[in-house]
This record gives sequence, C-alpha cells and structure tokens, in this order.
Amino acid sequence: MALSPYIVTVTAENFESVVIDGSFDRPVLVDFWADWCAPCKGLMPVLAKLAEAYGGKFILAKVNTEEEQALAAHFGIRNLPTVQLFKSGEMVDQFMGALPESQVREFLERHLPRAGDGLLAQAQGLMAAGDLDRAATLLEQARTEDPDNARVALAEVQLTAARGDIAGATDGLERLPLELAHDPEVASLRGQLRFAAALVGAPAPAQLAERLAADPNDSEARYRLAAHRVLAGDIEGALEDLLALMKRDRKYGEDAGRKGMVAIFDLLGGQGELVSRYRAKMMTALY
Repeated sequence: MALSPYIVTVTAENFESVVIDGSFDRPVLVDFWADWCAPCKGLMPVLAKLAEAYGGKFILAKVNTEEEQALAAHFGIRNLPTVQLFKSGEMVDQFMGALPESQVREFLERHLPRAGDGLLAQAQGLMAAGDLDRAATLLEQARTEDPDNARVALAEVQLTAARGDIAGATDGLERLPLELAHDPEVASLRGQLRFAAALVGAPAPAQLAERLAADPNDSEARYRLAAHRVLAGDIEGALEDLLALMKRDRKYGEDAGRKGMVAIFDLLGGQGELVSRYRAKMMTALY
C-alpha cells in the first residue's frame, strides 16, 4: 500500500522533525509495530483509513520496532501494537492493542481540533473581558456548527456562572457530558462555584473579619471570609482560613474546611508548591 501525504515512516533520524517538531503544527499519531505482530497488521489498515478520512488533521507516523529498537526502548514500548499521540512536542495519550475503528475514532476525537474550537477561544476571551452578550452569541454559533462538542457545554456553564447565576451553573456542571468528568477545567470550575455559592448573601470581608476578631470560633465567618479570599485571588490566605477551620470545627458544613482545601487544590490543578505545602499541612492536621 502506497503511503499517503498523511502517513510517514519514522526512524531515529527523522523522529525529532516528524513527531516532536511536527506535533506543534498538528497532532502526530505514532504507531509502534512489528512485522511478526498479527494485531499490528490488523490495526494498520484502520489507522491508514482514518488518516485519509481526517484529511490531514493528524499525521500517522509508523515506527517498525524491529528496525528501530532504540527508539522503541526510549519510549518504553513493551507491548505491540502501542499507539501514542503527540501534541506540542509531548506524548499526551496512548492506547495498546488493536482497537476497533470506533474506539480509535473516539480516541482521536479527544485530541483533534473541532469545528467550534476557534469560536470557543473567542468566546472565552470575551468572557474574560466581561463582554458576556457577545460571548453568548459566539457560543450559540459554536453550538450550531459543532453540536457534539462537549467543550461548548462547558463554556455555556462558565457563561452562566459569569452572569452570576451560581445555582444554574452548578446544575449545568452536573449535567455535563461524561467525557468531561475528570477534566481539570471542570474540577476548577466546580471549586469556583463552591466558593461563589458560599458568598450568596454573605457580608463584606471587613464585616466577616470583625466577626472573627470578636469570636475566633465563628466558623461561618471564617469559611465565608475564605471564600472571599479565593475569589479575590488570595489563595494562600484562603487556605490558612480553611486549615484553621478544619482544626477548630470539623462538623461545620460537614467538614467544610477540609473540603474547601481540596476544592482549592483542584482549582490549582492539583500540583505546585502551594498545593504540596498545604496538602502536607492538611494531612498533619488530620492525623
């Protein structure tokens, strides 16, 4: 079978240019295979068909592991076939075994550009600038052009939150497609909504600070002050308040101090110096 413009044989010599550098332009799907591997031969026509069907939305790079053993070892290939997807110079996802075409398509769809992605990016910029009406117009257009794009639904929830409808946004968050269940952006939004909900009808930060000065055991004031700090960007101050609440009153809000700290960890993507430091403090306080 003649190779198409979208299918490239990769060796150690051209891996850097084809896969690493090339993945900054569009995703590169790397198929690690061997001539003796029957499942590899079953998967090959599926990958080739999809490379043609997607018309250059991704490049299929084929690595013969018998001839490129050092390359296979470098990427930790132990089972064949192994298929890895590279974006922006890094391997971001992989699967092993000869999956059926439907599952390979599902794998690809998680990473390939969508028709509505450009509109979504514009809408996100408008939301950040506070132009919510124009953002809503673009989201309606994205929904029409790309109705199956799960990220359109997420952006709609973000818009609802930006309009101040915290209850509506929280409800919308729970109805997002299952494919977004573990998305870091969803986890971050869930944390933001948690603290925004705590501020509905809440006093101003100065009043809450006065209440705490008068009574350090005022758990409601401490939690709501932490919520104010989160939304104002004072993350470490919020973590200090929540840690103090967790130490003083585990019963308040069904352990709201600990749950609030976990929500902030999600807001921060679950990593970084601040997360590591306060996760250690939280564990010490718990045990």
